[in-house]
Amino acid sequence: MTLMKTDLSGKTALITGASSGIGRGVAKAFAECGAKVVINYPTAAESDSADEVAKEIGPSAVTACADVAIEEEVTSMIDFVLGEFGQIDILVNNAGIARSAPVENIPTSDWNDIFSIHVNGTFFCTRAVLSHMYERNSGRIINTASQLAYKGAPGFAHYTAAKGAILSFTRSLALEIGDRNISANCVAPGATMTPILEDVPENVLNDIRAGIPRGKLANVDDIVGSYVFLASEASGHIRGQCISPNGGDVFL
Repeated sequence: MTLMKTDLSGKTALITGASSGIGRGVAKAFAECGAKVVINYPTAAESDSADEVAKEIGPSAVTACADVAIEEEVTSMIDFVLGEFGQIDILVNNAGIARSAPVENIPTSDWNDIFSIHVNGTFFCTRAVLSHMYERNSGRIINTASQLAYKGAPGFAHYTAAKGAILSFTRSLALEIGDRNISANCVAPGATMTPILEDVPENVLNDIRAGIPRGKLANVDDIVGSYVFLASEASGHIRGQCISPNGGDVFL
């Protein structure tokens, strides 16, 4: 048996929501494995952060501003990437936001915002790259879910529902494209120290830590290996699956 390596040389990866957090870590990890990376960010307010990531990576990285919840901006972004690199081998649907409120207090606008970015964004980006991947008969689609899609969380019904929708979408997509050399899988990270958790009170974070068998919140570096694996040839026989690096918090 020959062990497959996680070499991504010659590949081009588009990572949405890559100006911070897990997306940023994934972009840097892919580049370290040899890929050219496109760092998506949603608005001009995050351009400096995206530029900083691109600078850290070097000439193999470019940035692309697009709100994934807006279909026309996604189409323009895909056209830009294909014009720049001629191919998209790996799509990581990672853009997301989180807000907290009990169900009776969730504003309709918050519900819609979360579903627009997480669910519609995943759909728009996936649909936009599929024809290109079909032509090449090659591709990796990796969607970011959450372990909370499995266990739920009080105050986050809108977030967990959106992540559950991404899981179901990924499984159906994997069945549709299963006869091609294109895979669709999920990563469902556990609680991870990213900007999403910056405003969470320390006592709440301590309660979360206490419920994790490993006894710690994940760092981004604890998470990105799952994305590298799913992007590589080593995962070629894995379709419609979900990897959850969560420190033992949830068993899938």
